[in-house]
Amino acid sequence: MVEVEVSKIIIDEKSQEQVVVLKEKQGSRLLPIVIGINEAAAIRMKFGGFTPPRPLTHDLLKSIIDNLEARLEKVIIDKLVDSTFHAKLILKTDKGLTRRVDARPSDSIALAVRAGAPIFVEEEVLDKSSFFSP
Repeated sequence: MVEVEVSKIIIDEKSQEQVVVLKEKQGSRLLPIVIGINEAAAIRMKFGGFTPPRPLTHDLLKSIIDNLEARLEKVIIDKLVDSTFHAKLILKTDKGLTRRVDARPSDSIALAVRAGAPIFVEEEVLDKSSFFSP
């Protein structure tokens, strides 16, 4: 697995889709993932330091995880099936139990930036979909 970080969020001018670009921390590969406008806004808000007056969906999920005495240990983008990325939330309870939860990469990334959790991508996924930054 390769650790990545959010590099930027862009709008594809042709399709008008929101794209989050992940960059490997110890390399130059970039991984673009198309995400929804709500998830893009949630990620942008967190990086911009904006705190909404009431919790949004990803804030609510983080609060639920915290209140269940668990934490988001990491996010793993683990598969690419028919041009669709798949991810897992790896949760760790205060009692030491680990839980894997299937999730969309967009929601996983939005939650990871709130929780300060690392994001990883399986090498096979990077091999299929990444490109090198100039």
